[in-house]
Amino acid sequence: MSHEVLVIMDQATWRWLLGPDGQRWLEQTMAADLRDAAQLTVLAGLRRALSAGQAAAVYQQARLRQRAAARFERAAQLYFTAEGLEQASSAPVARHRAARLAALGPVADLACGCGGDLLALAARAPVLGVDRDPLRLAMAAENLRVCGLDAHASLREADLCQLTRDDLPARLGGIFYDPARRRAGRRLHADAAYDPPVELARRWRPGVSLLGIKVAPGCDLAALPADLAGEVEFVSLDGALKEATLWSGEASRPGRRATLLDRAGQAVTLDDAAPPPPRVGAPRAWLFEPDPAVIRAGLVTTVAARLGAHQLDAQIAYLTGDATPASPFVRAWRILEWAPFSLKRLRQALRARGAGAVTVKKRGSPLDTDALARDLSGAAGGLPLVVVLTRVAGQPAALICSGPSDDTTTPS
Repeated sequence: MSHEVLVIMDQATWRWLLGPDGQRWLEQTMAADLRDAAQLTVLAGLRRALSAGQAAAVYQQARLRQRAAARFERAAQLYFTAEGLEQASSAPVARHRAARLAALGPVADLACGCGGDLLALAARAPVLGVDRDPLRLAMAAENLRVCGLDAHASLREADLCQLTRDDLPARLGGIFYDPARRRAGRRLHADAAYDPPVELARRWRPGVSLLGIKVAPGCDLAALPADLAGEVEFVSLDGALKEATLWSGEASRPGRRATLLDRAGQAVTLDDAAPPPPRVGAPRAWLFEPDPAVIRAGLVTTVAARLGAHQLDAQIAYLTGDATPASPFVRAWRILEWAPFSLKRLRQALRARGAGAVTVKKRGSPLDTDALARDLSGAAGGLPLVVVLTRVAGQPAALICSGPSDDTTTPS
């Protein structure tokens, strides 16, 4: 079993890590077996040659770089803290946001941490990064240097709770604010509990065209301060919901927005100031599942109207229609048959179709999908099928489907 290595790095250890000995040990450790099962062996070897603080710092950076590889192209050269990486945006998401902010002129990145968003901003516009932690600022400075962006950014150590608008450059086009959403390893779900709080941004906004505040995608929208959340953008990356940004200022666009990104940076956006009411009906030939950013933005009925589809139930984000759409906003499964839910009837229908491996999806059902998939799967070599447990007009139902269709990923 792996245990998180506690590292409270001081400036002396940081300077050593950047020196030739630290770099040599870091390079060696990155080439070692960093799986959980090998943790004690690798750490023991480091501790025989280094101080406890140096060993922990080397091991943690090697592990964090390994984890960061899914978010940053140059992760193997960057530096992170554990909480900083946990909160950092993936590079495609950061670049998407930076393009909008930097188009307005110089930018301030408040609570910049180790510099994940700072790098994306500095690649496009002059940026000021502010953080209260000197170690995170030191890491941000090194990350900027490694990426050749140090000439485009300046850094300042300051407590944001004491920072006023007068402390920031007079000419700012945009501000990005990323308050901590974790404390002592625990997620902070209420925006008022963020550190510093979301409401603090009001004092920095005067004279700024666009203010963006990063919040958790599962935040309580009703609890958000209305003057800071006139526009709320939910972002998914490769089909996974990643984050939400509150936008305010004269360059914001009121309403809720869903943005879908892929690793290449391609983006499609859906917005609607007044989504239509739901249309509900029985399953047709195809089942459509909207992207999670669309669902979180409350734009399911907007997608339904665009596709000529309707919902199976007014409270559930499954749509159905007569033809598979060429739309990036949904995935589609062909419906082979459906019926009100009965486990006995479902087993019989799957056997009649020669089912092999069965995948179970659900919305609005309390059943355990993994256990049910094992129970329903037939013989090896049989037809792979998808069972969808949901509600149709308020009643439990089971849909047997094939798919999904890859055609639905093509932007329209």
